[in-house]
Amino acid sequence: MSKPLEDYGLIGNMLSAALVARDGSIDWLCLPHFDSPACFAALLGDQSHGRWLIAPHGKVRATSRRYVPDTAVLETRFETRTGSVLVQDFMPLSDDDERVDVVRIVRGESGHVQMDMELILRFNYGQSVPWVRRRDYGLNAIAGPDAVELHTPIELEGHDMKTTARFAVHPGRVVPFTLSYHRSHRTPRFVPDRVESMDRTVSWWQEWSKRCHWDGPGDGTRDAVVRSLITLKLLTFQPTGGIIAAPTTSLPEQLGGGRNWDYRHCWLRDSALTLYALLNAGYREEAEAWRQWLLRAVAGHPDQLQIMYGIAGDRWLPELEIPWLPGYEGSRPVRRGNGAAGQSQLDIYGELIDTLYAARVADLAPLAEAWRLQNVLLKPLEQRWRELDHGIWEVRGERRAFTHSRVMCWVAFDRAVKACERWGLKGPVEVWRRIRERIHKDICENGFDRTRGCFVQSYGSRALDASLLLIPQVGFLPPNDPRVTGTVHAIERELMHGGLVRRYAVQDTDDGLEGEEGVFLACSFWLADAYVMQGRLGDAQRLFDRLLSLRNDLGLLSEEYDVVRRRLVGNFPQGFSHIGLVNTAYNLSRAMGPAQQRAEQDAPRA
Repeated sequence: MSKPLEDYGLIGNMLSAALVARDGSIDWLCLPHFDSPACFAALLGDQSHGRWLIAPHGKVRATSRRYVPDTAVLETRFETRTGSVLVQDFMPLSDDDERVDVVRIVRGESGHVQMDMELILRFNYGQSVPWVRRRDYGLNAIAGPDAVELHTPIELEGHDMKTTARFAVHPGRVVPFTLSYHRSHRTPRFVPDRVESMDRTVSWWQEWSKRCHWDGPGDGTRDAVVRSLITLKLLTFQPTGGIIAAPTTSLPEQLGGGRNWDYRHCWLRDSALTLYALLNAGYREEAEAWRQWLLRAVAGHPDQLQIMYGIAGDRWLPELEIPWLPGYEGSRPVRRGNGAAGQSQLDIYGELIDTLYAARVADLAPLAEAWRLQNVLLKPLEQRWRELDHGIWEVRGERRAFTHSRVMCWVAFDRAVKACERWGLKGPVEVWRRIRERIHKDICENGFDRTRGCFVQSYGSRALDASLLLIPQVGFLPPNDPRVTGTVHAIERELMHGGLVRRYAVQDTDDGLEGEEGVFLACSFWLADAYVMQGRLGDAQRLFDRLLSLRNDLGLLSEEYDVVRRRLVGNFPQGFSHIGLVNTAYNLSRAMGPAQQRAEQDAPRA
């Protein structure tokens, strides 16, 4: 049976990541990278699809857990009738692009506790049973190109295609386990001293967290911001600087439904908001690495600009189904790859050019090729902005004239004009000014419902869309313009469910899919940002506090929330949700937060 997403914690090393359940089971791990096939896939099936359990043999009376403060080192404490034991889980940082180790250290704290270890390795998303051989240090397991070594002093037994062990701990006894990946044709390497490695990992993360610039009120909010930033760092592919949307695939937006997508890729949609979150928190190196990834990924012919790319900037992300996995709580199909990579979404032009503009304002290292790229991209957009597209939410129905897509086209030309005005950069600025004015007029005439006093999802539609909340944030209209306040009020009336915001009403939008979905957490943060910009600070703080209450006990958020079942749903943890948390926290704590900075094209500042 699937466990609630709230039960999982995240560990990682910026190459890959693992989900560790409250019961001591690692149920998801892809090796050697985020987008590689999983060797533990119980998250999308059951234990037969791969997992690694370390837990007390007897009944557990109480379980508590935490991250070592300001780190990605997870501690789970089990209390039993006979004593208590601590399990510490982490992934050491690596200087090799394919070296991934998962370290688990068991420490006896009180009494005497019998522990069980069960390792079920199933490569290729739970399909491939490896060939396992005993070694004097533990075991070696190989399946085609992949191999792992389990290094432990505990005696292991093999039966029923799994490896088990039983051992006892008492106060002061430390029992380490290391699972180390390598390509099957290469020589394995080991973590020599697991305790020393943990100390180094803790020190690295705590030093990294010290770089966070937080001058707002309350230690609780600071802790939430730092945890979100650590999560974003864990979702970063260190070799390239790309940031994935989530480390998982096919966690459903509706339990039992088919809205299940692979989020182990990098979206341009997230780029500007990601940059503002990193820069306001003081992480300029990460912001620069993200910008460099963007420039490499989108390099090429402007007609081939995609909405998402792989972690290395890969363009080919074919969507395939994995038929042998039953899915999280029976939610099928399970997918790898994402067919939306081939969609047309015009908003990405604005997202990309806005990101590069903000980077220049923030005085990140100027690159001449960045401006040349913008010129090349804007040329086809002079005509393309009138085209129909699939919109920010990647609908799989018919293309439409989405209002948000047109707004972001306006953003693209607006930032280009301002770049020429501000830095004297060369470009056909008069042409861009005329197109900017034309797009603005077109949106106000066709994307605004005068009868209802609000902007609508697409031209000729009466449907609403949460992306309209970004209109004041990108500077298209002032936050207190009656058309903006009318849109906010309409969204409050028609898109809110349980006090949170849906992306759109599925009954009003042909998105080509069946079923419902939960409320979208990033959109709920956008509403809080709109409140801040309109001076509704009390409403913004209450909504922010409500969103903070949805995090699990480790401070993690998924993509969506099911307000009826009161459960996190969608891929987990979701970078877009944590980006929203960081930006809203800074919006609430500063007179000039990320939303106002973006609206006024002011420098993101730490």
